[in-house]
Amino acid sequence: MTTDATSSGPVEHVAIIMDGNGRWATGRGWPRLVGHRKGAERVKEIVRAAPDMGIRWLTLYAFSTENWKRSTEEVLGLMAIFARYIEREADRLAAESVRMRFIGDRSRLDPKLQKLMAGIEARTAPYTRLNLTVAINYGGRDEIARAARDIACAVAAGLMDPAKITAETISQHLDTADIPDPDLVIRTSGETRTSNFLPWQAAYAEYEFTETLWPDFTPEELGLIVARFGNRERRYGGVLA
Repeated sequence: MTTDATSSGPVEHVAIIMDGNGRWATGRGWPRLVGHRKGAERVKEIVRAAPDMGIRWLTLYAFSTENWKRSTEEVLGLMAIFARYIEREADRLAAESVRMRFIGDRSRLDPKLQKLMAGIEARTAPYTRLNLTVAINYGGRDEIARAARDIACAVAAGLMDPAKITAETISQHLDTADIPDPDLVIRTSGETRTSNFLPWQAAYAEYEFTETLWPDFTPEELGLIVARFGNRERRYGGVLA
């Protein structure tokens, strides 16, 4: 009996949990923010290399809803790094036809950062060579809760029949409504948990966990992981004939 099971083929959407910046720095006796700055430099390299590997969609987990628990110094430093990246990379991303957008709850972010985010989204909206999505103040459970509230409001207003709510309905109310689900999720630094990253969207994604800390994660290692992905069988709950 045939099923929907298929070989993986080329990977188009890679999502990465960029972990290990702080450990990378403290292991060298440096402040954690040094690691975050080094991690931002690594982002530039990965973004530049991704299209040549056939990757059309790249989603990066930059700051979670739980990361507010970190020290004020680290949180403010991270926000400054995000702003600096947007300001410094806007021209290059546009020149290389990279579209940049953000997912997550922006309401808690500094208004100036929100303005920068909206500006680069508008500027790069026409481009399609690489779709770069950055998750800031993002949590999968928070995203699903926000989607549920939106749907509940639509039902209460008589705009939606609750009997007709499907999985696709929920997907259409997520931050990623117009972004395809990831084929492959990578987590760096040796941790083997998903940390509330794209729980709905990654239901059938393949996962790869690497010991490499994010500042040391090279395009070459990404290329090896992408190559291994091509040898996997994606069953989607089925069985190969």
